[in-house]
Amino acid sequence: LSAKTLGSATSRKPVLSVSARKIKDNAADWHNLIMKWETLNDAGFATANNIANMKISLLSKDKIELESRSPACDENAEQRPREYSAELEALCEELRATLDGLTKIQVKMEKLSSTTKGVCELENYHYGQDSSRPPLFHTWPTAHFYEASRRLSDMYGAELLLKRTIVDGLAHTADHDLSLTYLSLWLHQPYIQSNSRLLLESMLLETGHRAL
Repeated sequence: LSAKTLGSATSRKPVLSVSARKIKDNAADWHNLIMKWETLNDAGFATANNIANMKISLLSKDKIELESRSPACDENAEQRPREYSAELEALCEELRATLDGLTKIQVKMEKLSSTTKGVCELENYHYGQDSSRPPLFHTWPTAHFYEASRRLSDMYGAELLLKRTIVDGLAHTADHDLSLTYLSLWLHQPYIQSNSRLLLESMLLETGHRAL
């Protein structure tokens, strides 16, 4: 019995050390992905702002031309839409590329949650019903890492769905107020809750990436 217990104990140690390393790597990956998201979000806002401004400018010029139309204006009006259309399409394509980049980041976030869940399941398998599990780092049970990852992943997943709606809407709307609403939503990211930064920093602190 003692030999079996010893063998069981020694087999747990490398599994948990691997688990701790995986959780620590995941915490660093979360930090890097969120930083990349913020960079892309800022770039996307600049592009979306250019799209909205161009549309507002076009609408204003169209209104002026309708009020003071002449044969000369008609010739210029035919040429301008083609020029603006090409530039506008290029900006919309740029925004779609930004959305693609955000999508790739969110997929990686989902994978981080999945691997963290796997670590929890492995720990459950090794400990079974034993509730006296030592923390991998300082105080957090392993399940807390999965809960934090899941919450962050859900936030960014919901935000990504909103951004898809914004990209589609901004490309097709001719309404000034709606364009401004889209811009505000993109900038403020309502689905990324204010405690997201606390969740990230808590993970970094617990895993030793931040000094206690």
